[in-house]
Amino acid sequence: MTLKQTRILAVFIIFILNFFFHFGYDWLPNTLFSIFFPVNESIFEHMKMIFSSVIFYGIIDYFILKKNNINTNSIIFSTLITSLSTVGIFLIIWLPLFYKLGENMFLTITMLFISIVTGQIINYFLIKKEIHFRYSSIISTSIIILIYVVLAYLTYNPPKIELFFDSKEEKYGINTYVVG
Repeated sequence: MTLKQTRILAVFIIFILNFFFHFGYDWLPNTLFSIFFPVNESIFEHMKMIFSSVIFYGIIDYFILKKNNINTNSIIFSTLITSLSTVGIFLIIWLPLFYKLGENMFLTITMLFISIVTGQIINYFLIKKEIHFRYSSIISTSIIILIYVVLAYLTYNPPKIELFFDSKEEKYGINTYVVG
């Protein structure tokens, strides 16, 4: 399997993972899962879902790349950049459409797919160029852990802004319901 083929595979696996991750907390509601999976239908929680699906796939990706003798020196760094890029790209293309057209499931899923494809194109070039610097794995792992600490904090202590509001259940975060 070539690097290009592994990126195509990655697009489809990450896309499918997002559907499983969307319901992860509903299936097994617990504190650990609340950190990685969305606990409501807010924009923030869906960004957490996209981020987590790319990070989780990065673990699988390591073994796929290793099996195919593709350099894995920059896997943690490239996975971090890819996850942040995928979330950023999704927000940049989806938010304006959401505010203009409202919620549209087909549009959302299409934008998710486009974001994942774009993220994997970025990942392809990061791995191909073997962008690796001293301590990149340690720094990248530390940043991923820090991001999850922030995600956990914001899940339980969301600011009262639209990004964190679940209009379906009229609540913020995991259990902060809007009063009256």
